[in-house]
Amino acid sequence: MPVVTKTNKEVAVAVAAPGEPTIEVTRIIDAPRDLVWAAFTDPVHAGRWWGPNGFTTTTKRMEVRAGGVWEFTMHGPDGRDWPNKITYREVVTPERLVYVHGDDGEDALFNTVVTFSADGERTRVHMIATFASVEERDRQAAEVGAVEGAAQHLDNMAAYIDANREALA
Repeated sequence: MPVVTKTNKEVAVAVAAPGEPTIEVTRIIDAPRDLVWAAFTDPVHAGRWWGPNGFTTTTKRMEVRAGGVWEFTMHGPDGRDWPNKITYREVVTPERLVYVHGDDGEDALFNTVVTFSADGERTRVHMIATFASVEERDRQAAEVGAVEGAAQHLDNMAAYIDANREALA
C-alpha cells in the first residue's frame, strides 16, 4: 500500500501513516474560503467534482447541517455505481465539517473531519478520514484506491473551482 501519494504537481498530498487508522489529505486551493466552502457544501456544485478521477456523482439530497444527510451515488468509470451516505455531525460555516461517511445502508465506513483555513486569498483544506482499524483502512486503500482517490478528490475540487468561480461567487 502506498504511504504517500502526490498529484497535480505535488499540490494535493494524501498520507496513510503506518499504524494509524487514518487517511489525511491536504490541498491548498487558490480561492477564498467562502468559495471553497460553497463548492464543498452546495448541492449544485458538490456533485460536479466529488470523487476521484473518472467518477461522476448524482445527488439524491443534501442537507448540510448537524444531523443532516447527503445521499449520493458515485458512478465509476467502469460503470459500477457506489451508493453513499454522509451524515453531518458538526457544521461550522465556513470553517469545519464533521461527518460519518457510509454506504446506502447504515454502515459507517469512516468518520471525517474537514477544516477550511483561510490563507489570504487561498484556502487550506485538510481532511482526516478515520477508519475502525488500520486493517480496514488498508483494505479500503487496496480495494478502492482510497489514498490516491483522496488526493484526486481535492485536486478535482480545485479544478472545478478554477473553472467555475463566477458560479460559486
